[in-house]
Amino acid sequence: MTERILLIEDDAALGAQIVLHLGEAGFEVTWVKDGDEAARADVASFALVLLDLMLPGTYGLDLLKRFRARSDVPVLIVSARDHTADKVRGLRLGADDYVTKPFWPEELLARVQARLRRPTITRSDRRRVGPVTLDLDARTVETDQGPVTLTPVELSILEVLTRRPNAAVTRMSLVEEALGRDADPTSRSLDVHVSRLRSKLGEAGACIETVWGIGYRFCPTPTESVG
Repeated sequence: MTERILLIEDDAALGAQIVLHLGEAGFEVTWVKDGDEAARADVASFALVLLDLMLPGTYGLDLLKRFRARSDVPVLIVSARDHTADKVRGLRLGADDYVTKPFWPEELLARVQARLRRPTITRSDRRRVGPVTLDLDARTVETDQGPVTLTPVELSILEVLTRRPNAAVTRMSLVEEALGRDADPTSRSLDVHVSRLRSKLGEAGACIETVWGIGYRFCPTPTESVG
């Protein structure tokens, strides 16, 4: 069965070149040239996404966050932005690889084939971490005391923290994924959201621990005061 690839690229010459080479390699490529159109795409129906960052309409990293909220489809960023900070930000937000323009078509093809050879880790719709259960499809949360109503930002923070229980998550990562790439990681806004989240979770709120100088972590069995 032919594997389908979604190409999100506004450069006409480069896009046509990618479509040609991937098509010759046996892939079926759907080419989208606008970020807003890409935001409406059913990314889960594709085997892989090639994503440019500087797009008309929705910005590439904002697209990546949307894709990650609803699918584990592999995403390879293809961008002329070659700063280390851009690469780190893209990988932290869930990209599987980062290819810097210009590149040889053979290199891109090799990266695509290599990624598709690796199995995709599919997220479970329901995630149970200690006393908290998240339904990522329904966007609902329950604790041992019952259902909890969270804002989208609070739910995003909890989702990020529970991906890797007991692991510290930096303030920058939480801010970028929950508040947006333009938010200030040094502001108190994140702390306010975390405080409200802890309060809404009740007893389970003690699982969200402060890692001083770094950020926060979710411990299924709390080990310290959350103050």
